Amino acid sequence: MKLGFFTMPIHPVDKDWQLSLKEDREAFLLADELGFSEGYVGEHTTDRAENITSCIAFIAWLAAATSKIKLGTGTVNMPNAHPAAIAASIAMLDHMLDGRLIFGISPGGLLSDAEVFGNLEADRNAMFLEAINQVLQIWASEPPYNLQGQFWNISVQKTLIEDIGQGFIPRPLQRPHPPIVVTAVAPFSKGVTEAAARGWDPISANFLMPAWVKSHWPKYVEGCERAGRPADSANWRVAKSVFVAKDAATAKAYATDPSGPYVYYYRSLLTKLKRGGRIELFKTRRDQPDDEVTLESICDKLIIHGTPESVADQLLAFQEETGPFGTLLYAGKDWKDRELGRRSMILMAEQVMPRINASASGSSKAAE
Repeated sequence: MKLGFFTMPIHPVDKDWQLSLKEDREAFLLADELGFSEGYVGEHTTDRAENITSCIAFIAWLAAATSKIKLGTGTVNMPNAHPAAIAASIAMLDHMLDGRLIFGISPGGLLSDAEVFGNLEADRNAMFLEAINQVLQIWASEPPYNLQGQFWNISVQKTLIEDIGQGFIPRPLQRPHPPIVVTAVAPFSKGVTEAAARGWDPISANFLMPAWVKSHWPKYVEGCERAGRPADSANWRVAKSVFVAKDAATAKAYATDPSGPYVYYYRSLLTKLKRGGRIELFKTRRDQPDDEVTLESICDKLIIHGTPESVADQLLAFQEETGPFGTLLYAGKDWKDRELGRRSMILMAEQVMPRINASASGSSKAAE
């Protein structure tokens, strides 16, 4: 199993913005230093807590400071920008990263973003599909493009000057384009099937109960079978909220502190999902009454914490429940305690993952 990083950090709303951005950047630099295989960052325009407003701009800030880690948009919220702007920015970013870019896409999940961009009442899934289709068409074709859609029309027919390069939208370094991933948040997600059928791969969100994470694999298999490609569990990424400390008492205190970053993260998500009518994501069964879904039950089910040995055991048990996946994405949180936040990532890379992979290797040999 590979170790990656995924963050749409939820910071205290009164935290200095520059400080939170610097700490988020430092987490990615640390992940690169520790050998994390890939790292993703989300974006929201209208959220004081989830305050990275452009994943493209943030990754550009990381490009020259990292050397090995692949960096992913996690995700570009397609309905909120013009497809030509996305195509051009992603192409440039792929060149800046020398091909280390992964293109994560979604319809966007923050309702205040949808409202501010004027698509709150729109069919955002239809906008998402049109946008990504037009981005891919731009990269696969030559100007004047002439793409006609329900939401966007793209052409440089009137202004193209070929001999001096006017009217050309750039293409990414990776051909035909960077790998595409989608974040899966719904149980039994139909989007996972459609993505797999197009050659894209899923990331299961870290705020889903294990049963809903498990439900994504058969949907991925279904899409791969439709496309005639093998369903390889190595292509499945699963995000998880994890905190590792040298001793169990420290781990428990930090991960379960009502005013700590882990509980704060899920308190914020619970408020948003409850208001948006999506509390089902936090249920352990579909017929579970809403009033049984409490912050305490969510944190108990979704936060893994402990010593390296304990965390490795818990993650192996989690994988036993969901089925095998290729990359575990350590979910970033606010660094209320910078040293504990850094130390958790270091222990995860240097002590937890070797235990997990040694266990997997031992199981494989025993089965032979």
